[in-house]
Amino acid sequence: MKKIAKFLLNAIPRPMLINLSIFLRPLIVLFFKGNNFTDPIDGKSYRKFLPYGYGKQRANALSPGTLSLERHRQMWLYLQNETNFFTDKLKVLHIAPEQDFLRRFKKMDNLDYTSADLFSPIVDVKADILNLPFEDNIYDVIICNHVLEHIVDDRKAMSELYRVMKPNGWGIIQVPMKNSLEKTYEDFTITDPKERQKHFGQYDHVRWYGMDYFDRLKSVGFEAEANFYSQKYSEAEIKRFGLNKNEILPVVRK
Repeated sequence: MKKIAKFLLNAIPRPMLINLSIFLRPLIVLFFKGNNFTDPIDGKSYRKFLPYGYGKQRANALSPGTLSLERHRQMWLYLQNETNFFTDKLKVLHIAPEQDFLRRFKKMDNLDYTSADLFSPIVDVKADILNLPFEDNIYDVIICNHVLEHIVDDRKAMSELYRVMKPNGWGIIQVPMKNSLEKTYEDFTITDPKERQKHFGQYDHVRWYGMDYFDRLKSVGFEAEANFYSQKYSEAEIKRFGLNKNEILPVVRK
């Protein structure tokens, strides 16, 4: 199974993978049905999650039902238990939305929800994160996950997110991080996809973020918190929900 998953991830273009997963999802859910793991996003349980990873495969990482990864399930639990995201009237901007989150968030009556991306055909607004087509100070909440590692001028992108967030607004801006790195590793002379995968973990990434990521967020005005939210749960819950207890949830405020 791990070898098959690795081959598919590396051989098939991501848009095609997404379409294929939608078609096959009912069969995959039925095949993996069980009681060992529970996806907190849809509440369904499975005998195992699927392996995932462009390089080294992580066991029990991808939920068959929502196609969520560890970081998505951690974020969902945080939104559900620590915020007013599911209860209050909020104006929300979601950059490069995850497919299952987009579908769920659009159905929530309390949210004035806008999705945006430069290339995705399923979003509300075609937008470049370096030059967002929105007024200043209009969004209560901004979600932007695993986008900045693709962008050379990440501080410009951060400043745009800060600009459109309301005062007292908050957001979640996740990126691939190595907690052991004090300083972010980036080298823009590396352009070959194979070399980028070797250096940065994925063919279209331009950096690995270190713990100075939060200094970058602060440099554009954000208050930034490195939240190890998964560590609020017991070892048994971490295993059941398929979380990574060392994964950081970057929470920002204006």
